[in-house]
Amino acid sequence: MPIQLKLGDIAIDVIRKEIKNVHLSVHPPTGRVRVAAPRRMTLDVLRVFAIAKLPWIKKQQKKLREQERETPREYIDRESHYVWGSRYLLKLVEADEKPSVELSGKRLLLRVRPGTSSERREAILEEWQRELLHVTIPPLIAKWQKLMKVRVNAYFVQRMKTKWGSCNHRAATIRLNTDLARKPRDCLEYIVVHEMVHLIEPTHNERFVAMMDHFMPKWHSYREALNRLPVRHEDWDY
Repeated sequence: MPIQLKLGDIAIDVIRKEIKNVHLSVHPPTGRVRVAAPRRMTLDVLRVFAIAKLPWIKKQQKKLREQERETPREYIDRESHYVWGSRYLLKLVEADEKPSVELSGKRLLLRVRPGTSSERREAILEEWQRELLHVTIPPLIAKWQKLMKVRVNAYFVQRMKTKWGSCNHRAATIRLNTDLARKPRDCLEYIVVHEMVHLIEPTHNERFVAMMDHFMPKWHSYREALNRLPVRHEDWDY
């Protein structure tokens, strides 16, 4: 059970770990705050750290609370779904054949066997989105490896609830959120570049910002576009 720090109306969950540095995060959808701290760090020191970060915490909480959320999906006819940032109406086709997904005009055809549950329909669609990403991501990595003179040893695509991507700079690997298949391609490329820059500079310091400005001058607009788009309805947790 985490310890809690109270700063006015903001509660901060404190998690003790065998780490060297403090990691502060604000989690969707309500802006719950968590800090992972080295075991040796006292609560008084953590309180001073958190007070210094209050403006950033409040800014992140405001963004999360204002971001539009999709209604829960049931994977039924005429339901709205997004592929590469464009809206499609789902067309459910029941047939005794292998499940498949296909774009046809402005429709997203989901072929399933009769009696397939909504959970299974969701899984089929998500697997198709993973395949889209696995086709799209390698050419992007190849393009930016040449431009950045950096190498990605491996990439992974997975469902992520609190971030669009992550990077392990020591292993030279990056992870990308499956929901990026629902966003514009420019947003996917921005996240790929963001994580690849972290292979060179692990933190979000001035050097990182300067490198983003150099490699992708419009990255701020891509980030803002990604943050404006509706996000999946979730019961978020840790």
